[in-house]
Amino acid sequence: MEVEDTGEARTSWFVAPAETHSILCDHAGKKRKQDPAPAPVIRITEDEEEEEEEDGETMSDHMKDSEVQEPSNKRVKPVVKSNSLTGVITPSKTPALKRIGQSISRSISFRTEARPLPPAPIRHRTKASSFPRRRNSQCWSDTVESHDLTAKEIKRQEVIYELTQGERQLIEDLSLVKKVYYEPMLKLDIMTESELGQIFGTLDSLIPLHEDFLSRLERLRGSEKTVGQVGPTLLNWFPCLEAYVTYCCNQVGAKALLDLKKHEKRVEHFLRLCQESSFSRKLDLWNFLDLPRSRLVKYPLLLKEIQKCTPPDHPDEDTLPDALELIHSIVAEVNKKTGEAECQFYRRGLCYLDESQRLPEIQQSRFLYCHGELKNNKGQRLHVFLFELALVLSRPGEDRDGGQVFHVYRQPLTNALLNLEEIPDGEAAGGGTFRGAFTGGNDKVKNCFRVSSRGRSKANPYSLQANDSFSRQQWITCLRQAIIQSRDRTAQNRQSQLSPHADLALYHIAELSLSSGSDMIDHTSR
Repeated sequence: MEVEDTGEARTSWFVAPAETHSILCDHAGKKRKQDPAPAPVIRITEDEEEEEEEDGETMSDHMKDSEVQEPSNKRVKPVVKSNSLTGVITPSKTPALKRIGQSISRSISFRTEARPLPPAPIRHRTKASSFPRRRNSQCWSDTVESHDLTAKEIKRQEVIYELTQGERQLIEDLSLVKKVYYEPMLKLDIMTESELGQIFGTLDSLIPLHEDFLSRLERLRGSEKTVGQVGPTLLNWFPCLEAYVTYCCNQVGAKALLDLKKHEKRVEHFLRLCQESSFSRKLDLWNFLDLPRSRLVKYPLLLKEIQKCTPPDHPDEDTLPDALELIHSIVAEVNKKTGEAECQFYRRGLCYLDESQRLPEIQQSRFLYCHGELKNNKGQRLHVFLFELALVLSRPGEDRDGGQVFHVYRQPLTNALLNLEEIPDGEAAGGGTFRGAFTGGNDKVKNCFRVSSRGRSKANPYSLQANDSFSRQQWITCLRQAIIQSRDRTAQNRQSQLSPHADLALYHIAELSLSSGSDMIDHTSR
């Protein structure tokens, strides 16, 4: 018996949200088209087998009489064998029909034994790929089946293994940067070869350097996967790290150029797609470019741990102190050269509104103590530079090419003549000193300090506010250090200018102006 297709919505056996039509079979084995029914839950009940024939005769009439409604209470026997259902029922909404005689009188959860549709696994794989790839956290003890080492020696092997694994991971990351970032951006003409060379610097030359170190460390592992003497290997390889001077000095300009290029749509789109991919572990390009510097400063920490776990009678007891001293000197040299490059980079970015702002102390400065954003007493955001010999307040801006520049704000102050005053949290903001800019309508101020200049070049004091208490303490510490070292340098210059026959008491009087900590601040604030 065929069922007439009227085009009206009818009660269906199941709901397939992803399909526009579903195919059902009546008891006569005929096929009909079925529009999706609005009811997502199906209740199926059964009666004795002798009602089967009666149900077959009444089904056609029942479907003609019933329009959009829930299934009737008439007891029907479900169709068990229907080849037309295979491959149509969706994986998430397929009912599992039970044997005849089992009563199903409640809403059932659907399962399927049919082959899943293609879209389901594709969506699943796409979602899984959004999770960052995690590093292998395997320890040395996981690589050996058994050992008879002491707890201290086990710790030593673990640190050496961490050193080795760190080299392997660094090589993987640097190779990834070259393959996934540098080469595609060059091939797709997202950046010019000159721009990419400035951003990536000498990163390509660091890969074989660390591959050589990894090869040396792996050759130290014996048959039992333990490393005996590691000190001579470190002493021989650490001088290669002088290549980091060139790479780290280039990072200051590289970061500025990368930040500028991110404003271009093609660059931003490419970098965002890479960061959202699983291989990036949710790291952006600069995180990868900064990995060598992070690795460099970790070597002294690892060596200290190895030295701490080395027994007194071990052969490394004589070589590890020399290796530790060598790596400390290399890191210090890299930091010094990087500081000089950073100071020079920001000096070039200063734009003076008046020639009187060009203090010789700014050009004579060799490094920066710190720099960052502070607010003045009007609530204006300033970028403040604490050079070796001068304090410069500026306003960030852009040049004609879109590069960042810093317009000097007010008159710079020399560090040797600086007065520093801490402003306690909760000080009243009256008297027009802060003008309510720091408080936002409240009567209290927080995280503020004041700097001024003494002597004949006395300038108006600058009241500044940091973002938080930690930032304020960092600024105060750097300012104290800059003031002391600048006055110390001034005293040394005066001493060198004294004639050999001059009264040495004059020099001792000059030394009296030097003080440390809060004594200096109390003295200068008076």
